Amino acid sequence: MNDALVPPYIAAMEPYVTGLSIEEVRRRFGLERVIKLASNENPLGPSPRAIAAVKAAVSGANRYPDGGRGLREKLAERFDVRLENVIAGSGSEGIMANIVRTFLADNDEVLASEGTFPSMRALAQSRGVAYKAVPMRGWNFDLAAIADAITPRTKLIYLPNPNNPTGSIFTTREFEEFHKRVPERVLIIQDEAYFEYARNPVYPDSLRYRYDNVITLRTFSKVYGLAGFRVGYGFAHQDLIGMLLKVKLPFEPSSVASAAAIAALDDVEFLKLSLETNAKGMQQLTSEVKQLGLEPAPSEANFVMLPLSSPERAEELFSTLLQEGVIVRPLKSFGLPSCVRITIGTPEENDLCVAMLQRILKTELALA
Repeated sequence: MNDALVPPYIAAMEPYVTGLSIEEVRRRFGLERVIKLASNENPLGPSPRAIAAVKAAVSGANRYPDGGRGLREKLAERFDVRLENVIAGSGSEGIMANIVRTFLADNDEVLASEGTFPSMRALAQSRGVAYKAVPMRGWNFDLAAIADAITPRTKLIYLPNPNNPTGSIFTTREFEEFHKRVPERVLIIQDEAYFEYARNPVYPDSLRYRYDNVITLRTFSKVYGLAGFRVGYGFAHQDLIGMLLKVKLPFEPSSVASAAAIAALDDVEFLKLSLETNAKGMQQLTSEVKQLGLEPAPSEANFVMLPLSSPERAEELFSTLLQEGVIVRPLKSFGLPSCVRITIGTPEENDLCVAMLQRILKTELALA
């Protein structure tokens, strides 16, 4: 291929590596039972109402979708905002891609923290836009340092809250103090993919207040169990949404994905069960892990991050668990090579993960 066909910033990129599937691990190691605790998915599966809605919607798959309008209307009603303040897309990452396409120009700069979800970095690089990451303070965002790093080129600040993969949050007060230091010309993305799980009273649910330069992103991939449908949504000032609607693909999300999401919003019992399962699982997994001498980072999401002594130790633990049929996520690609992330599963899955950790650690002690 002629190298001149590809811009140098595209050629320099590394493709995103998805987590291993259950079937792939089963085939590779000849295992009968494999559990996946790597991608922060809902272990209960999709909402039953969503499944029923999908079955009903499939018969109309020969028709083009409505561009998410029905879902936007449902979201506007549910969250008491105007339709003009809502956007829907193919996952929150799809909306992020549209934000990058809409608002960033060649000389702009994206600002974020180290140790966070790498998608925004990849999107900025794909546009040839500078991406700058500020060191964390412990496992938390250093919002004051991020504010200090703003330059005349800064156009966009990316802040997942809770953060993936650490599970940490910044508080309402911290964000309000931070926002005072951000120029109006700078957009702030608050990526709230895990906001349903965040029950801490100091957590700043961004729909309780509105700033004209803040775009809130959320997803149906996590607590609603619809990761395979790729449907997300966002809230912002109507002028920002209006610009995004000019750029987004006209027929996303798909009609089946929209039907699933609309039905999932009404399945209050499933949402309640999912949150209860996660809360119990979080207590179960963190307490058991601590008894093994490991110290998980405090988490307000549906996963825990385990800091280990070295990148080699993290890779070894990931590989050994994988061979035992437990898929977790190594975090080298997140900029945290000495850590692994474990999704909260069902009680049985959590028990199996802890049992495997116990076996691995006891073997290591015996060999030491």
